[in-house]
Amino acid sequence: MAKFAKVYINGRLIGFHENPEELTEKTIESRRAGRIPKEVNVAFHKDTNEVYINSDAGRLQRPVIVVKNGKSLYTEEIKKKVEDGKASFKQIVEMGIIEFLDAEEEENAFIAQVDEEPTKEHTHQEIDGASVLSIITNLIPYLEHNMAGKVLHGAKMFKQAIGMGATNYNLRHDTEGYTLYYPQKSIVKTKTMDILELDKRPLNQNFVVAILPYYGYNTMDAVVINRGAIERGLGRGSYYRNYETNENRYPGGQRDRFEVPTEDKVEFVDEKEFTKIGQDGLIQLEEFAGDHEVIIGKTSPPRFLEEMSDFGVDQEKRRDSSVRVKKGKPGYVDTIIMTEGEDGSRLVKLKVRTPLIPSVGDKFSSKHGQKGIVSMIVPEEDMPFTIDGIKPDLILNPHSIPSRMTMGHLLEMLAGKAGCMSGQIIDGTPFASMKREELEQMLFERGFRSDNNQILYDGITGKRLEGAVFTGVIAYKKLYHVVAHKLQARARGPVQVLTRQPTEGKEKEGGLRFGEMEGETLVGHGAAMLLHEKLLEDSDKTVELVCEKCGVVAINDEIRNKRYCPLCKGSSVYPVEMSYGFKLLLEELKALGILTKLNLADKV
Repeated sequence: MAKFAKVYINGRLIGFHENPEELTEKTIESRRAGRIPKEVNVAFHKDTNEVYINSDAGRLQRPVIVVKNGKSLYTEEIKKKVEDGKASFKQIVEMGIIEFLDAEEEENAFIAQVDEEPTKEHTHQEIDGASVLSIITNLIPYLEHNMAGKVLHGAKMFKQAIGMGATNYNLRHDTEGYTLYYPQKSIVKTKTMDILELDKRPLNQNFVVAILPYYGYNTMDAVVINRGAIERGLGRGSYYRNYETNENRYPGGQRDRFEVPTEDKVEFVDEKEFTKIGQDGLIQLEEFAGDHEVIIGKTSPPRFLEEMSDFGVDQEKRRDSSVRVKKGKPGYVDTIIMTEGEDGSRLVKLKVRTPLIPSVGDKFSSKHGQKGIVSMIVPEEDMPFTIDGIKPDLILNPHSIPSRMTMGHLLEMLAGKAGCMSGQIIDGTPFASMKREELEQMLFERGFRSDNNQILYDGITGKRLEGAVFTGVIAYKKLYHVVAHKLQARARGPVQVLTRQPTEGKEKEGGLRFGEMEGETLVGHGAAMLLHEKLLEDSDKTVELVCEKCGVVAINDEIRNKRYCPLCKGSSVYPVEMSYGFKLLLEELKALGILTKLNLADKV
């Protein structure tokens, strides 16, 4: 006798059933007939003899056509009704012709492809080949020719691309924003692009690309870019940074003020800092503001009440609380808005625009996950050229293709070139794209080799390059990872108050952490001098007096000009180099009631 099957609803065991297969079939039939909601999914797992019914929120579902006895329910008659507008998608879902499967029910489904004739084994049929993909992934042309991992990689690149994020970007005051100056429509499109109307706000430019080594400068993931193309606007954009502040009100009637902080209002002011600030405390529009330059002059009342002056008049010395440009993000003042806050105080929003011109270290990527860092910007006259004088905008390393198996990248280059030559947009929709043979024929008819290879000449020597080079036109994206925002260097700078070690982070002019693992590498190499320099000299080196007898940190009394041990009151104390963090550890151990002693010995 078969064991009773467990029945779960939304993960909770609610009972047992003697015929789980019949229960599953009846539930599915009830859903198709409209007796239970369309969002309910049911799956019977034979191996564990369990029925799972799910109706909770947050499950991903996708539509498929129902197949019964080897025949699709989406017949020619219904197809004609849909095409004539007599039946909507919603209606055919209600008729039970199309149903939504979640991941669990899909495990038990046998789905036929679009162009495949269903058999009696099939339970469903795809509506469209691209329906298994997400919206973002559907924007990648010829993706069925790529490795799945690279398709996911390419989809991630869309989220990092600079484009036209909003058409009213001049009015918006987002904390950060990027805009590409000359975005272009893709020559190779997918149907999803039209549905999303991506052409109205594109995020790429069509590059002429040659797959070729260039004197070793595009080794690995590096790419070489044509300076002439950059001068004509390739990959140029803007970075916007918003700064805002308001005149806060404080108890006692005091408040902040937008003004130029001067010596008589605020103590210790460098007048040169405020040369670009007007009487209203604001910088002029389109004025250039460099690193740490003041853009909004502001003074605040003192944190503590001032003492009375000699004449009994409260002479208030205010403090400078001006807003300055963040480090590494200089630019031109783009917009200034002065308005009122919720409490009626004046509020200023100021936007700084930084021009982003492609430079060495910036990141570019195609839709196929072929991302690369600009390693060299080559003068236009040194770029390789075709017999017609066409020079590539970007040179890609040939080794990037075979290991990653992104054939879609090659097909998009081929299609882009065919589209340029024929003056038409090429359809690269996944599973329904224009065939390679058609593209090759288009190129052949216009005097090109059908394999898309071309003879190139070296721009430096003028000699013909050995072998033909695969060239084409492909949509590339400039990613917001620009080297200007990542560049960080420090010699000496601010340190933390507690540990006296360098501060952390680019904004605080911090150092790069040389941690335990990095220290261990130097130990492994026996580089003792470098280890000493990194962990002491470049960090928190301090000289402390240590008692020779007791081994504790001694006292240096500057007022009485005395050096003595706090325990034995002896004066035989000697200076010892140590890390301030170590000295701090000794003091924290003292607080726990643990007395640590240092044994002094002469330096060998």
